[in-house]
Amino acid sequence: MSTASPTDGPRRVAVVVDGYSAGNFYPAAFAAHGTAVVHVQSTPELIPAMAPPDLTAYDDTVLATDEAELVEVLRGLDPVCVIAGQESSVPLADRLSEAVGVPSNGSALSPARRDKYEMTETLRRAGVRCVEQFKTDDPDAAVAWAEEHGSYPVVVKPLSSAASDGVVVCADPDAVRAAARGVLDAPNMFGVTNTEILVQSYLKGTEYIVDTVSSGGERYVCGVWEYEKTLLPSGKNIYNRDLLADPAGNPVVAALTAYVDEVLAALGVAWGPAHAEVIVTDEGPVLVEIGTRLNGNISAPFHDVCLGHNQAALTAQAYVRPEEFRARYGGRTYTRLQPAVVYNTPTELDGVVESVDETAVTEIRSLESVFSATVKLTPGARIRPTVDLLTTPLRVYLTAPDEATLTAGYEKVRALKDSVYRVA
Repeated sequence: MSTASPTDGPRRVAVVVDGYSAGNFYPAAFAAHGTAVVHVQSTPELIPAMAPPDLTAYDDTVLATDEAELVEVLRGLDPVCVIAGQESSVPLADRLSEAVGVPSNGSALSPARRDKYEMTETLRRAGVRCVEQFKTDDPDAAVAWAEEHGSYPVVVKPLSSAASDGVVVCADPDAVRAAARGVLDAPNMFGVTNTEILVQSYLKGTEYIVDTVSSGGERYVCGVWEYEKTLLPSGKNIYNRDLLADPAGNPVVAALTAYVDEVLAALGVAWGPAHAEVIVTDEGPVLVEIGTRLNGNISAPFHDVCLGHNQAALTAQAYVRPEEFRARYGGRTYTRLQPAVVYNTPTELDGVVESVDETAVTEIRSLESVFSATVKLTPGARIRPTVDLLTTPLRVYLTAPDEATLTAGYEKVRALKDSVYRVA
């Protein structure tokens, strides 16, 4: 275990475990409350598949080589919280927060908050509407369950991953077998070997994101986004737009909120952020999965404009100023300040990126409704036709005072997106 010099002065301290991707918004969020932030790195090397943590934003860094020793180091910091910076660090953050003695969701239900099979079975035991499912390490057994289930399509996925990694909608036994083998033959996006396959009944309906932050068991719904997606012949979903729902005009927000409250209670989520994906079927909302971490699509400045807050800042407040958070947000739901869309652009381009056309990028970024645009690939990178969320080459955040301006901006981005990359 290695650690830098102790944080100077009497400032309060927050601990972030593996602050990859969206976790990079935590240092500024806690700093706004005068709180120092310490980063715990759980692996000897950084995980290559994820946007790395900006370690310069932290006051201190600890490399976790021995968990018992790490607990003692963290106790010495007297932190206000120990939280997960990304999905795979949830179990460790649960154990550490519990052992250190800070507000925690505890470790007893950690498997149910991380393992998708245990997650659903925990809901079933609690009487919460959930999907039918089966787990196995044998592709033939997966096929047998699908056949016995008696209705296609079914969904094959890894037990623990994120961002649609390894998720395939299968229309027949051959597709189930191929998808199951694909899961077992490759590690998940965190570099962990998949040893089992999860097969679930297919949920027909519209899918939504429901983002929450909790403090002492009182939750705030900080965003509901409708997924616009396309199912490819391969069984992979392309996630096109996430559209911010308006609670004032869309009754589905209340139905989703009531359902997610049941999910949070069943899974023991009393503290911190949660990012749920829920499909509204003819029978009502049904959980796809939930992670007790930030929404991976978060852009704090963008959310501040369209929502008046962001999940990272709310999480910091929930831990640093819990009474203030509960008084202002407990049991409530967000107000949409203006329409907004997150557009993960699909592509049919196939080859090697020779260059990025900065003129096209500038044209996209200068559109009235474009708040920001992330160019994911650099010259020399391989670009392939989009098959899932991980293979989208651009992410564009759009918001405007009215739907017409927002839609016009989206259509213009659609027209320009494939001119961003020059491909050989």
